[in-house]
Amino acid sequence: MRQPDEDAPRLGYVEPLEQESISHYLGRLRYFKANHLPSAYALGQAAGIGAVTARWEKLYFNPFPIEEELGAIARLIGLDPSRFQAMLPHRDMTLQSRPIRLCGACYAEIPCHRMVWQYKDIVAVCTRHNLRLLERCPSCKRPFQIPAVWTDGKCHHCTMRFTAMVKYQERGKKDG
Repeated sequence: MRQPDEDAPRLGYVEPLEQESISHYLGRLRYFKANHLPSAYALGQAAGIGAVTARWEKLYFNPFPIEEELGAIARLIGLDPSRFQAMLPHRDMTLQSRPIRLCGACYAEIPCHRMVWQYKDIVAVCTRHNLRLLERCPSCKRPFQIPAVWTDGKCHHCTMRFTAMVKYQERGKKDG
């Protein structure tokens, strides 16, 4: 009888989206119907790294994920570790885990949360669209939940679609 390959993926594959944050990706991975993972803790347990993935979903990176942890998740899902690592914040950038930010115009193009929206050094303006990033729903004024639970592209409180929020984003200030 053949032994199972220890490095063979054990979860259904979910293709990462361009510039997707690790929080959003881990949520999509958990909610993918073939995976049936009830929590970020269950994902970490399946990979043999414990509850560390629950911190990543909340955009907490202290301590910063280590290569062994990332490799364990990458093997579990059959993803190249470098693609998984690209979803992390840059170590030299200061990350702001709260409030969760959103650009409705970017979300309309590729429906995912971008890690770049959480960088403190970016003056709360989308560099692609020159629109102020939203920090709360323009309809109900509630803060956005963590990207890991953005399963349907809308506010969890009032159900306003993220793509409809672009009309509430103000233009960024011009330099000079």
